[in-house]
Amino acid sequence: MTLYGYAGKILRLDLTARRAIEIDTAKYRSWGGGHGLGSALFWEFCPDKTITDGRHPANVIVVAASPLNGTLAPSAGRCEVVGVGLNTYPVHWYTRSGFGGRFGTMLRHAGFDAIVIEGRASSPVWVDIRNRKVAFRDASGLWGTDTETAQERIRELVGAPRDLRTGWWNLNESAEEALDPATDQGRTTQKPAILTIGPAGENQTCGGGLVHDAGNIAAVAGFGGVWGAKNLKAISVIGTGEIAVADPTALLRARTATQEKYISDITQPDFASWTKLGKPPKVMAMVPPPNDEFRPQACQGCVSGCRARYAIGYGHETKCQVTSWYFAPARRVARSGAELVEINLRAADAAQRQGLNTYFAITGLHWLEHLVEEGVLGPGRKIPSALPWDRFGTLEFAEKLVHALSCREDIGADLAEGWVQAAHKWGREEDLRTGHMAFSYWGQPEHGYDPRAEVEWGYGSILGDRDICEHCFNIIFTNITSAFAFAQPMRIQAQELVGIIAEKLSPYAKNRPEALDFGDESMYSENVAQLVRWHRHYTRFYKQSALYCDLRWPDFYNTNTPDNRGATASEDAGEHVFWNAVTGDQLTFDDGIEIGRRIWNLDNAIWTLQGRHRDMVHFAPYIYETRFEKGELFPFYMWPCRDEQGKWVYRDLMGRSLDRQKFEEFKTSFYRLEGWDVESGWPTRRTLEGLDLAEVAAALEAAGRLGKERSS
Repeated sequence: MTLYGYAGKILRLDLTARRAIEIDTAKYRSWGGGHGLGSALFWEFCPDKTITDGRHPANVIVVAASPLNGTLAPSAGRCEVVGVGLNTYPVHWYTRSGFGGRFGTMLRHAGFDAIVIEGRASSPVWVDIRNRKVAFRDASGLWGTDTETAQERIRELVGAPRDLRTGWWNLNESAEEALDPATDQGRTTQKPAILTIGPAGENQTCGGGLVHDAGNIAAVAGFGGVWGAKNLKAISVIGTGEIAVADPTALLRARTATQEKYISDITQPDFASWTKLGKPPKVMAMVPPPNDEFRPQACQGCVSGCRARYAIGYGHETKCQVTSWYFAPARRVARSGAELVEINLRAADAAQRQGLNTYFAITGLHWLEHLVEEGVLGPGRKIPSALPWDRFGTLEFAEKLVHALSCREDIGADLAEGWVQAAHKWGREEDLRTGHMAFSYWGQPEHGYDPRAEVEWGYGSILGDRDICEHCFNIIFTNITSAFAFAQPMRIQAQELVGIIAEKLSPYAKNRPEALDFGDESMYSENVAQLVRWHRHYTRFYKQSALYCDLRWPDFYNTNTPDNRGATASEDAGEHVFWNAVTGDQLTFDDGIEIGRRIWNLDNAIWTLQGRHRDMVHFAPYIYETRFEKGELFPFYMWPCRDEQGKWVYRDLMGRSLDRQKFEEFKTSFYRLEGWDVESGWPTRRTLEGLDLAEVAAALEAAGRLGKERSS
């Protein structure tokens, strides 16, 4: 029987024994792909799910693709990584990270849907995968190299030509090994897709990420440091296999509908359109180069292209916050716009080469600068540092800081274990109360969307394992606030906007626009709890398992259509439509939400075994004790809310803090709706068995951590 959409095999890499084992994907088919597949594999192959240190040799890391990788499904070309990470506090939670590019697609062409990484190699290795042939290679000559150099050397070792314009090459080690010369299987014009770590990972820092190509990095979880602990430098994969699609005609029809109905007309691009899916190609860099001298670059399957390769020769394929982690200091010293661009893009390149997560640095730099100004950080001070703080803002300082953070030198030795951990070591806990250190949940910084304003972001992060980095609803703030700030037209009025979105919030908040009211009187309501539930379940399946791009989905509203309704949940180009065309399933949109609920409950069971209790689920003190009075880019934070007469208006949500007791009541409401024990936050037997997770319930009961069934 054909397993449509899947390669059909999962690769287990036993690093300790340097052994590769194949298992069938079919057993795990019900979990979808990506995160769901990864969580199911982690549950089965990690013998001790109480591990709370990502560096533990028994930790299991799963790299998983989706059935949609490499198909015509629009903007569904990402790859998911799960396991116990390094970047959360006070516990290294079981967590996730993701990256774009070519790796997920190439993995499937090589014959695998996922890679399970177990054990620890006795010395550095890299893994060479070519059409289901797997070899463990000595990485001693690669250890210590940056991510760019490592990938270049591995391509040479695999045999890929430096210039692929020369034509076909044989990806096997000898011509005789070609699997099927009659069909050219074993020959390709592609280069290997390589996932590697740099010095930040080799030194097992919490900031170590997994880097693929030039601008794709799985960063926030600290999995680079986990690979460093496992002595795994890189995985290279290349293949020439095919993926069977159940209904190519339906897939092409849905792709065509997307292009014709939801995407901006390329001959008349509307860069101010209100949509996620439908925006025309535009480089997403915070500091684009002068004159926009670039050409677009995209992950496989994308309908837009938010990356770029620049004529200036640096900053290639890097985007979003990586291009601006150093923006605030640099703009103080840059003498021209061109110099500002160069400092930021070269600082981005430096971090990418070291394999360093820059997400923490944006917020962390404000805190470090505060410590310098207070006189406690610097040469000969209470927190000693030989970094050239008088050069703060220059490219020289950025490169020295990146090196220190990646190599555990200077203050990087303490920050390598976590920024909040360093604050405690330095006796700076008070900074988490004043907000000088704006790390709001699980030892991670605000994403720029303060939980005192955009509550669904904060609630989702604290109820989960990490900063969610899911912009599903954040597009509301972005569009409205930008319109206010730059005097753009208000493309959709508040009442119409919330009505359109609520139509798509099935099954929990369908046609209940009040779920989007984040006003002072509604922000702790059961309606908002239902919105957060929908968000957790939608993203666990559609974004992190089907692997739709966060920057393009969900497409709630879309000003490219006559009625302003987007593609999400539609019957012509909805997320489930592409899934069904590829896999042959008959999922409804709500079925996908239910699969996401199952994945979310399995994840919560793992957190429970790691020691999670509702008493741990709270924000940093400043979220309750200080008011949100600053903006990332704007001096206001616009959102649709109901006024005193019940009319929907756009309102500024700055100037408030969270109420600690009301948030506790919100948690109780959320746990009750999820079917969890409201006193502990643990899943119950009834809920788990209802999701076909009886084995999980048994494991929680054996550990004495199964939630109690309570009357409503």
